[in-house]
Amino acid sequence: MFTGLVSDIGEIVSVEPRGQLRRMRVRCHYEAESIALGASIAHSGVCLTVVAIGREGGDTWFDVDAAAETLALTTVGEWREGRRINLERSLKMGDELGGHLVLGHVDGVAEIINRTSFDGMARFDIRAPHALAKFIAQKGSVSLDGTSLTVNTVDGDDFSILLIPHTLEVTTWVERKAGDRINIEADMMARYAARLGEVKD
Repeated sequence: MFTGLVSDIGEIVSVEPRGQLRRMRVRCHYEAESIALGASIAHSGVCLTVVAIGREGGDTWFDVDAAAETLALTTVGEWREGRRINLERSLKMGDELGGHLVLGHVDGVAEIINRTSFDGMARFDIRAPHALAKFIAQKGSVSLDGTSLTVNTVDGDDFSILLIPHTLEVTTWVERKAGDRINIEADMMARYAARLGEVKD
C-alpha cells in the first residue's frame, strides 16, 4: 500500500531480459541497509518486489523483476537504461497518509495530450483509457506515474491536473510532455463506488 507521495527519483541502470521476465537494476538515494529483500517499492506507480540490493561507488542499487503482464499493461516495457522513475516505499503502520490510498496495481496507460507551463507550475491535459474514464471525477484523486494528484476538470475521456513547483521539482513530472505515456491507477474508492452502482438486487 502506498500514498502517491514520491520519496525519491531512481534511475534504470540496466535492463536484462530473462525469458518472460525482465530484470531491472535501479539506482536510488535510499540507504541500502534500509531496504529489505522482498520489499515492495512503487516504480512510477508500479509495485515491484526487490530481489537484490547492493552498493556501488557510494550509490545504492536494487534489482526488481517485471513479469509479462506488467510489461504489457504498463509503461515498464518501454523503460531503458537512463530512464528516471518516481519511487515510493510502502506504508508502515503509523505513517502519515498525505496523498490517497494507492495499491501500486496500475490499471492502464494514459497519454499526455497537452502541457501548459506558467508561474513555475504546469497544467497537463491527459487522455485516460476509455474503460477507466468513469472512475475519474472532478476534485477526485488519481495516481499518475505513482504521484497522487487531484483532478481539476473532466471532459469525456480527458481530464486535467495542475502541478505546483514543488511537485515538479521532486518528481519526474518536470520532464513530461505532450505525447508521453504514463501509468494510471484509478482511486480505489471510485472503483468500489462504481461497482456498487452496477450491482442489482
